[in-house]
Amino acid sequence: MTPEISFMLIKVAIVLTGLLAVVPIMLFVERRGSALIQNRLGPNRMGPFGMFQAACDVLKFIFKEDSTPTHVNKFYYTIAPWLVVIPAFMTFAVIPFAGSLSMDGNHFNFQVANLDVGVLYCFAIASLGVYGIIMAGWASNNKYSLLGSLRSSAQMISYELTLGLSIVGLMMIFQSVRLGDIAAAQGETLFTVAGLNVPKWGIFIQPVGFLLFLISVFAETNRLPFDLPEGESELIAGYHLEYGSMKFALFMMGEFINMSVASALIATLFFGGWQLLPGLAWVVQQVANITQVDVLLVTVLFQGVSFVIKVAFFMWFFVWVRWTLPRFRFDQLMNLGWKVLFPLGLVNLFVTGILIYKGVL
Repeated sequence: MTPEISFMLIKVAIVLTGLLAVVPIMLFVERRGSALIQNRLGPNRMGPFGMFQAACDVLKFIFKEDSTPTHVNKFYYTIAPWLVVIPAFMTFAVIPFAGSLSMDGNHFNFQVANLDVGVLYCFAIASLGVYGIIMAGWASNNKYSLLGSLRSSAQMISYELTLGLSIVGLMMIFQSVRLGDIAAAQGETLFTVAGLNVPKWGIFIQPVGFLLFLISVFAETNRLPFDLPEGESELIAGYHLEYGSMKFALFMMGEFINMSVASALIATLFFGGWQLLPGLAWVVQQVANITQVDVLLVTVLFQGVSFVIKVAFFMWFFVWVRWTLPRFRFDQLMNLGWKVLFPLGLVNLFVTGILIYKGVL
């Protein structure tokens, strides 16, 4: 087996293991985080601070009886959860989680697939997940499930336009759609203030684009305050109302993995991706001196740590917003998408073009 194939398998294993680990971790964070925000205890019986509660929930889903209602279309009912979770895994393939490394004549790229159309691939694959939701709602043969799936499709169409517009400005500035190139370009210095170098992160050169992307991502991942497809107050549970045991767990897994992909995209596009956090460059040098390990290896390690910290922050941000803001009405959701965010995205794109033409960006 060649070194390239071996390294590719290692990268795939790292990504799959990390995404699978996200689910029990976020189950714990979601429940303890909501308890913290609501001034209550949350899970605190299984293990220290209730840390084993998520593992118990996973075991419950695995061993729970997987019954199929008699009134559903069994074929589409069965494959719908897989059509939600598989695209979620596939999307992470183009996200770089560390910089490149050259050693002994070999070039190592810490990205499963360095595609020329990285950003477009993310949006194309992520949009496939809505087919699973629509299929689940239709195949369940339940009016509440169908309404939830119809809401999801309308929501995705409405906010995917703004989502795309929000990053066109970045692609114009960095002149690339490769996520690796965009992350590497953000390592440049934008300007210096009082001796401090401000990096060329996307949030500094496209603040409006970041705001549009952040809001649209909440709508695309069906998270509060935009979780209308599964609004409990009017749809009971929405598109997954008729699902239980592992089929329901797959929907939950898909939601958490979509959250992790969205957080990774936010970090990559607007917060430097794998670029070292402030102060870590000094730590890298000290660790390299103490351990006598090649500074390039230590740098790649801390780049991965920086990326994970950024992603973890935005994963917590998803939880924070969910338990802080109330749910929108569906007409408010549509009005916000079409009458506010979409026009604002067009204006931001126009202003960005003018600034590029004038040489400001």
